[in-house]
Amino acid sequence: MLRCTGRGTISALAIIALIGFPTLAFAQGTPEALPTISSIGSSDLPRDLSPWGMFLSADPLVKAVLLGLAFASVVTWTVWLAKTIELLAANRRVRRGLAALASARHLAEAAQRLGKVGGAVGQFVNAAVTELRLSEDGMEREGVKERLVSRLQRIEANRGRAMMRGTGVLATIGATAPFVGLFGTVWGIMNSFIGISKSQTTNLAVVAPGIAEALLATAIGLVAAIPAVVIYNVFSRQIGSHRALLADASAEVLRLVGRDLDRAAVGHPASRRAVSLSAAE
Repeated sequence: MLRCTGRGTISALAIIALIGFPTLAFAQGTPEALPTISSIGSSDLPRDLSPWGMFLSADPLVKAVLLGLAFASVVTWTVWLAKTIELLAANRRVRRGLAALASARHLAEAAQRLGKVGGAVGQFVNAAVTELRLSEDGMEREGVKERLVSRLQRIEANRGRAMMRGTGVLATIGATAPFVGLFGTVWGIMNSFIGISKSQTTNLAVVAPGIAEALLATAIGLVAAIPAVVIYNVFSRQIGSHRALLADASAEVLRLVGRDLDRAAVGHPASRRAVSLSAAE
């Protein structure tokens, strides 16, 4: 009986020793492992991951990409401001000219009223006066109107092209800025893999800066591209509305010329005197 008890006690002590020693060893090893993990996480990570800090620590090529995209964004908003002012002023002049044409009874009166307005409507009236003066010897109604329509169409097309000037830059920025940002993204990721291969570690401190630069280049590319596309579409609609106003002004000039030609055809001397007066002006 005593032997059995002694053997049981020895077995229990052996089991306690097998269980206790690894636990004690793990408890002694844990304080040494924890400082290593915390030191990797706190001391080796980049100190500044703000956009400006990432720009300062970026690769020279990534910096060039970011500066180019920032310059493209400045160009976009400059074109928006300049073109908005130009369109507002041009639409105001065309509406004033339309009001003067609508209240005029003949071309000479319209030429007198539009002497100080200028702009596209003034060019329409001057083109009509010039064509009537050149066709004064043999004034055939249909021939004069055809030649006048050709002149007015050329003026309208030239004014439309002038209003479109500058919007091509917006289209170019909107189409190319995302790909330029993507190039910066690829370059930043490539630098990250190069850093991993040189340090022979996958530590976050090695990978994070290149990935951050890559994402920053993508973000700046979108910031430059999205407003350019939106502003280009807005200007396309506004320029279409401006061309509609020019078409209305051209049609109004043609109506005035048609009235004068009809009066001249029925022998109205006042109409011919009005045409001569406008030509002299």
